[in-house]
Parts: sequence; structure tokens; C-alpha cells
Amino acid sequence: MVLSKVTTYMIGVDIGTTTTKSVLFTADGKVKESHHVGYPLHTPDALTAEQKPDEIFAAVLSTIKKVVAKGKVNKEDLKVVSFSSAMHSLIAVDESGEPLTNCITWADKRAATYADKLCNQRMELYKRTGMPLHPMSPLVKIKWLKHEHPEIFEKTAKFISIKEYIFHKLFDEYIVDYSIASATGMLNLETKQWDEVALTNAEISPLQLSTIVPATHVSKGIKSELAHTLKINEDTPFVIGASDGVLSNLGLDAIDQGEIAITIGTSGAVRAVTKEPVLDKEGRTFCYAFTDDLWVVGGPINNGGMILRWAKDELAKSEAAVAERLDVNVYDLLTKMADTIPPGAGGLIFHPYLSGERAPLWDADARGSFTGLSLHHGKEHMIRAVLEGIMYNLYTVLEPLEELIGSAREIKASGGFARSEVWKQMMADIFNAEVRIPESFESSCLGAAVLGLYAIDEVESVNVVEKMVGKTTHLKPIPENVEVYKKILPVYRDIMNSMKPHYAKLAELQHGEESNPYSKNKNEA
Repeated sequence: MVLSKVTTYMIGVDIGTTTTKSVLFTADGKVKESHHVGYPLHTPDALTAEQKPDEIFAAVLSTIKKVVAKGKVNKEDLKVVSFSSAMHSLIAVDESGEPLTNCITWADKRAATYADKLCNQRMELYKRTGMPLHPMSPLVKIKWLKHEHPEIFEKTAKFISIKEYIFHKLFDEYIVDYSIASATGMLNLETKQWDEVALTNAEISPLQLSTIVPATHVSKGIKSELAHTLKINEDTPFVIGASDGVLSNLGLDAIDQGEIAITIGTSGAVRAVTKEPVLDKEGRTFCYAFTDDLWVVGGPINNGGMILRWAKDELAKSEAAVAERLDVNVYDLLTKMADTIPPGAGGLIFHPYLSGERAPLWDADARGSFTGLSLHHGKEHMIRAVLEGIMYNLYTVLEPLEELIGSAREIKASGGFARSEVWKQMMADIFNAEVRIPESFESSCLGAAVLGLYAIDEVESVNVVEKMVGKTTHLKPIPENVEVYKKILPVYRDIMNSMKPHYAKLAELQHGEESNPYSKNKNEA
């Protein structure tokens, strides 16, 4: 079905780990305007990874306001604003909605001890909620807050995510969509209600959590002062939307059987959409509710583009300085350096676990390593090994997913990595599959916008996204490169498995003395 003639514009908002982006789409899915605002991730020590909620709220307002202004949008022509958001965040708020904590992100590892304490219930919780036990889980973070910061826990009226915080600021209501609720580790997959066993383990009641709503839930009546600021009508529909992962699948048109979506942003993920919950007997993959009849199965990685940023900062300071003088993109320079080295990086293998790891290890103590360094290796070998290592890691996530749903018929990819021809070809070669990448990098925002149109009955099905994705690049694997990577992947896997017993000891050596980030005497991060 084509969109109705009255539909002119829709806005997809993606609340990311380090950036919020709003994209103004025309009725046929073309990008009219986009704007993003970044904000810091506060990491005062090796375990903490927080953000300031009001900085993110300001970024949401700023980006919406900017695209409306740049697009010269008449109020009546904006049909819907719909949201995508990063998962696993936690904010404790008091009775008035004021934050008692910063936004504790998925990358925060301070709750690791409490994940360990729940280890004997790992599979039971997984079977009930589809969420692997890990410090990123809000269930585990809540337990950590109760026992490590009881003064905060006792004052907390609600435990919410960043998107719930945004919607409360906009509409004075606490609501959460299925996928963000799934990512808390406290949503029962079958009933789509808060799970009694999970809440008992978190030591909270359902009253301390938001009301669960479908991804198509529409809120109207934004606060008048905010409508005035944004230059939109007060009755503009705001759709709760879903998580960035599931909406990336939608935005990539990867929602049919056999279609795999892979994203590499700050972190990364491998995902597929299924028509029923699918659980792994070993608990290696997640399963999140999306809509009333769709679920998303897959695995996330901590270490995506953030690892290339680390390589830039720590291995390529001179190249960064050159790029600045020449006014060129430093990452383009780095990937060109990597391209001077043949596939396989001269036998140098990099495991990218610099920030612990979720899938496939589910181990917050995991640590990165170069293996195979010799005198003939230079900086360019290390850069190539970093790029390849991220892809190897994603491949090890795909393997258990294919065991559950069958071989990938098609891989559709998105994220900042797609700006690099070298890195895109690596994906096709390492995965030994044809990879389709849309020219537009806005998959989560597009997915949010399409879901928004469906929510307000402007389209009959989200499958309309097929006509909106636009041009795509098709990359086929290069046979000789595939053969090289086929030899390396088993070695990568063997090293990964052999290192597992040592990660906890390495992490213990690195942790040192932990500080209390909420101490009255501690300066703000």
C-alpha cells in the first residue's frame, strides 16, 4: 500500500550511546534533513560508563528542532515522531521524576559481582526472559544498587531507561515498549508482562517499573512549552518505537526468514527476526519481544567502532595529526593503511575485548589481545588486525544464531563501518556471503519512522520499508580472501577459548581500588 497523499514528513529519532540523531524523512523514505548531537560517556574508572540524562534530553530536543527548522516543515505536515533507543540503560528516579543516578549504560561493568551471584539461576532467568545474564542487564544493576548504594535504592520511585526518561519529560507518563522491557531481563517472553521470578531476584515490585506498551503505542499532548520550542503541534503523534537493534533490522528490510542484519556502530550486533521466541540451549543468544507477533534473536558485541577509535587514539596519533593538517578523515587514512596489508594481517590476530564482551563470551572480565606479533609486523598490520578482529568476533556471534534459525540467506549490514570500502569487503570475505549495504546509514531512524507510520495507520504493514531502503551496494566475497580467512577463523576461536580461564585474573589485576561514584565528596565525572 502506498502512503496516503496527506502524509508529508516523519521524524525518526535514535537515542544512541554517544550521539542522538534525528532524521526527517519524506513520505517515500528519502532523507530530507538530519542532525546529530554528541555527548560524553563518563568513564572515571575501568568499570563505570555513565551519561547525564538531561544532556541526552537536550540532544533529543535540539535534533528534532533542528531538522524541523532546516526542513522548513509546516506543523500540519509533520505526521509522526517515532523513537529508537539504545538498550540496557538504567536511571533511578525519585517521586518527582528527578534522577538519583546518572544514566548507567550497557557498557557499565560495576554490577559484575551481582551477575556472578545470580549464576545458579542463569538458565532459568534466560528461559523466562530471553536475556542472558550479564552486568549490562538492568535486573543486575538494580540488585547492585540495592546492596552497594542502599541510600539511593530507598529513595527510588522508578527504575527506568533513557527512553522512558525522555517520554516522561515529554508527556509525564512512564511507559516502556516490549523490546526495551525485554532488554531489562525482567520481561516474561510469553506473557509480555513483568516476570515475577526476575523481579524477585531484582528485589523490586512491578510498581517500580513503567507500564509496558506495544512498540506502536502513540502518545499525544506534548507539553505546550516543548511544542513551542520544537515548532510542532501539541497533538503531533509521538510513537514509543523500539530498541535501536530491532529497528535497524526493520530499517534494513531484514525482517523475513533467512535475512540477517549486522550493525557496527560504537558497539555491534547480529540479529534476525522470528515469528516465535527462539532460545539457545546454552544461553548464547538473546531473544527480545518486538511486536505482538515478532521477536528478534541474536547477539550483541561491546567492541565495535569504539575499538577503531581506540586504535586511532593509541596506535595512530601521528596519522591523526596528519589527517587534521590535511583536513581529511582520519579513519579513511587508517583503513587505507590497512589496505596496504594482504588479508590475514601477516598472521597477526586481534581479539577486540577491550571493554569486556557480551556475545559470544558473555564475560565482563574478557580482555583484548594481539596474538602472533613478530618483528616484521608494523603499525599497518596492527590496524588491519583490529579491523579483522572485530569482524571475526561478529562471525563467532553468527555461528550460534545460524544453529537456531538456519543458514543466512542474505546479510544486510549498516553502521559507520560502511563508509569504508576496505572494511565492507572484509565482511563479505570473512562471512563468505553476499552482503547488502544501503547507501543511507540511517537504518534505525528509518525503522523508527516506518513503525511510526504503521502505528498511526498510514500504512498497512511495516513491509512498506522495502520500497524505502533505496539504493544498496552488493559486495561479493573474493574467493582467495575467503580461503585465507577460513584458515584463520579456527585459530581465532581456539585462542578465544583458551584465554577464557585467564580473563578473571587479568581483570583483577586491572581493577585496582574502586571508588564510589555517588559519594558526597566525589566530584562530578
